[in-house]
Amino acid sequence: MNNSYPQGAITSISGKAVVLSGNNIDTDRIIPARFLKCVSFDGLGAQVFADDRKEAGEHPFDQPENQGANILFVNRNFGCGSSREHAPQALMRWGIRAVVAESFAEIFYGNCLALGIPCLIANQTTALQLQEEANQNPKPIFNLDIKTATVSAAGKSWNLELAGGSQQMLLSGRWDGTAQLIANNEALNKTASALPYLNNFQ
Repeated sequence: MNNSYPQGAITSISGKAVVLSGNNIDTDRIIPARFLKCVSFDGLGAQVFADDRKEAGEHPFDQPENQGANILFVNRNFGCGSSREHAPQALMRWGIRAVVAESFAEIFYGNCLALGIPCLIANQTTALQLQEEANQNPKPIFNLDIKTATVSAAGKSWNLELAGGSQQMLLSGRWDGTAQLIANNEALNKTASALPYLNNFQ
């Protein structure tokens, strides 16, 4: 599991992919409600898909060949259900750095973007082809290019979709609100010092 946050501009992601087939996989499945009481997000990676993994017996996130994967291939309406930021946090802390799906729930998509996790759209044919490719043995390495919204592996390439605003935020690093605040600290302090309601207290 990788608990580190991405930082700055995100232009590409390379690595193995893990496949999670099925539509309408909601945030309650991604991280069950009982884990939302955590004080920090640090331990959520171990609990991602906790109930599914317990029931399945051989869940993709437990298979040895998928350990270390950092790209997730899924299907339609991924991340639907409760609008909990714990879901992308759990995926990120397991090691996921990008998700490719046929479609995403809007709030889940936004929560991923705020963590620097690109969410790209594939049509159904492409999604199935990517899943089939990812399940090959030995596992291929996928190269996800944010600028061109393409993914390639083993000499093959697939076109994906990425909203222009999200693409620019990732490429420029503007997805990282904390980094933006730190980078503009001097200007922020200057503005704050000029605000009368912050400086006229007796």
